[in-house]
Amino acid sequence: MQKSQWIAVVAALGLIAVLFFWGSSSSKNENATQVNSQTTVSELNIDTILRHAKEKLSEAQITRLGILEQSVIRGAVKEQQLAVFHQLAHFWKDTVQVFEPYAWYEAEAARLEYSEKNLTFAAHLFLNNLWNEENPQLKKWKALQAKDLFERSLKINAENDSSQVGLGACYIFGAISETPMEGIQKILKVIEKDSTNVFAQMMLGHGSVISGQYDKAIARFERVFHLQSNNLEAILMLAEVYERKADKQTAINWYRQAKKLITHRELNAELDNRIENLSK
Repeated sequence: MQKSQWIAVVAALGLIAVLFFWGSSSSKNENATQVNSQTTVSELNIDTILRHAKEKLSEAQITRLGILEQSVIRGAVKEQQLAVFHQLAHFWKDTVQVFEPYAWYEAEAARLEYSEKNLTFAAHLFLNNLWNEENPQLKKWKALQAKDLFERSLKINAENDSSQVGLGACYIFGAISETPMEGIQKILKVIEKDSTNVFAQMMLGHGSVISGQYDKAIARFERVFHLQSNNLEAILMLAEVYERKADKQTAINWYRQAKKLITHRELNAELDNRIENLSK
């Protein structure tokens, strides 16, 4: 099982808080938001995404959606617009279960209301979801949405370390810059102020895995483990990194450490399979 699979399963159990709601895209979500491979990043916008998502709706859903969308157009009062944005968000989340329109309307509501709390909530929605996004156009679009929301939030509170780290993560994982160093530098500034910032250490650890710097990744994840010995994400990442380094015994030891924290039968069975394969 790959890293993204581990995180998705654990998030479903509510054990990894950083992946809220759609940590990985379901097959239904992927089908509903499929973007043509010839679509360029500059062409990809919410209109294109909504058009593809609407192709999967029933006639009744299209009628309901049309009424809500017209309400936004007619709504001149801020409170009315906010109410409709939230209704649209929950339509896509609860009725259709498609992530991108859901997050977009939550983001639009946050931009309109302009509160730090809601801007960061919407930003993390996009950031957490882009982890397992395989479509490069959608990945970059999500990263740009998160970046915009984090930047708006930081204008309200420039001292929010979580938003600083989130902004840096957009550059590292969203391919919105020619080099990830811009994002890494933002996160390092937070680490310099507080080396115990778990979110920052985790993001730098994941960044090191992506760049193949496994020893640096191990140092980051071990730091998190020492700060939070029950951090399942850090433990599973340590197991995976050691597996990538072909250090099977150490990987097994970390998988066994993870088993101490897990009661879910399916995940425990997968861990047992992993340990058995590594023991051969």
